[in-house]
Amino acid sequence: MNVIEKEGAALNLPNALSLLRLFAIPVVVVCLLFPGRSGSFLAALFFSIAFVTDFLDGYLARKYGTVTALGKFLDPLADKILVCVTLIMLIPLDRAPAWIVGIIVAREIAVTGLRGAAVTEGIVIQASKLGKYKTFFQAMATIALCLHYQYVGVDLHTVGKVLLWVALVFTLLSGWAYFQAFYGVFFPRKGS
Repeated sequence: MNVIEKEGAALNLPNALSLLRLFAIPVVVVCLLFPGRSGSFLAALFFSIAFVTDFLDGYLARKYGTVTALGKFLDPLADKILVCVTLIMLIPLDRAPAWIVGIIVAREIAVTGLRGAAVTEGIVIQASKLGKYKTFFQAMATIALCLHYQYVGVDLHTVGKVLLWVALVFTLLSGWAYFQAFYGVFFPRKGS
């Protein structure tokens, strides 16, 4: 299917969903300021709703041909900010190790910078499958760590920590893949 970029239609439903993700961030933060069972549950709930809009906005944009330059910028930015801010909020609650969160945040900033540099040269470095796995596992880890408490006999803090390690692996692998793609585009091998 050919996706057409429509000029002048920047505030469409997919972009509104991306904005909704950004507006969910302070709600998640406020919920985590009350880290008891209720606040933790609400933080996980609002984070989950926001995360689901990530799939929905991309699907709607492609289905209805309403992909915009704003959407291409806003969608991944909203994802990164939502995950990074929530993980940072989990550090003082002893739910996420600061060094893992630091690596995740540094990777997100570095890859965003690389993609931005590529765009200035008219080159788009597409999200890879590794990047999509990274996003999924980061989100699942974040939801479990927000929930934190036991539900139906499952220690979600432990589940979240395991998922965070998996997310870390995909974060590093996908970051490496982006750097290789960037290097290959800007410094091609001689003879190729």
